[in-house]
Amino acid sequence: MGRVVLVTGVARQLGGRFVRRVLREPDVDRVIGVDAVPPEHHLGGAEFVQADIRQPTIGKLLAEYDVDTVVHMDINGTPLGSRGSRTTVKETNVIGTMQLLGACQKAPRVARLVVKSSTSGYGAAPRDPAVFSETTQPKSLPSGGFAKDVIEVEGYVRGFARRRPDVAVCVLRFANVLGPCADSPLAEYFALPVLPTIIGFDPRLQFVHEDDAIEVLRIGADEPRRGTLNSGTFNIAGDGVLLLSQAARRLGRPTLPLLSPTVTWLSSVLRSAGITDFSPEQIRLLTHGRVVDTTQMRETLGFQPKHSTAAAFADYVRSRGPGLLPPDALARTVDRLAAALPARAAGQN
Repeated sequence: MGRVVLVTGVARQLGGRFVRRVLREPDVDRVIGVDAVPPEHHLGGAEFVQADIRQPTIGKLLAEYDVDTVVHMDINGTPLGSRGSRTTVKETNVIGTMQLLGACQKAPRVARLVVKSSTSGYGAAPRDPAVFSETTQPKSLPSGGFAKDVIEVEGYVRGFARRRPDVAVCVLRFANVLGPCADSPLAEYFALPVLPTIIGFDPRLQFVHEDDAIEVLRIGADEPRRGTLNSGTFNIAGDGVLLLSQAARRLGRPTLPLLSPTVTWLSSVLRSAGITDFSPEQIRLLTHGRVVDTTQMRETLGFQPKHSTAAAFADYVRSRGPGLLPPDALARTVDRLAAALPARAAGQN
């Protein structure tokens, strides 16, 4: 008898893509997709069950379908489209995870749990270390928003792992996911015609391509290959970093440097207008940046992303088309200005 995989959060693009991918695994007999709203995309041959993981019905599903592998992808920073609110998202993240873990604890057949987490849990602050490993503690823990949800969720997952040591638990902390179908707040930010930035800051950013995200989720949900271990906590990101200024140049979009309070006000205006759901923690990311170490991902999990941070961003750029300024022309203009400024300064001395 093959495996039975239950996946939460399948109404989002990433969840739907993972369902279609795991269906192709030869040892998987059945895939159950769960979400509170029906997906607008197809799920291949998977069975969709409309259910809210905040409710006890999730336990009945695990028993009814005799599930042995659970992939929890319903952990998000923003509502799906125009549906729901931040409160609903937080309840789904935290209360939903508690209900799901409680159901898994009572389901004797569940043998593997994969949790889609986020590097947002490290926060973004001026005194943070240059690079976060999986065991690095941030100088100041996030006090709210999605980052705090991530910390609470991972705390509950660790408690579950202690109570069910027979279950292989894999927590994947993803950097910002980008690609042609990305629907994250950062993807919406980069889609703005002009990019507001914080004066005096040029943060380092990391991305993971959505194709790589799907593949590493598959690795986490499968039996470990020889010489690898897919139980534990792993940072997931493409190689290298991009500065925000580099990203803007590659997009061909001008930047608008502003004081931090002005950016905070502007983000609230954009949220109210429904243009983008940009939170204070996203502003902190665009101020201080965040970089994670991926040694464990490569050496222990045995996963090497096909796309670097720069390549993931390039694929996102191709899917969105040219910006207000063609990237090549913008790069040449910026380079000429940078070369001219020292010469002008020297002439004035």
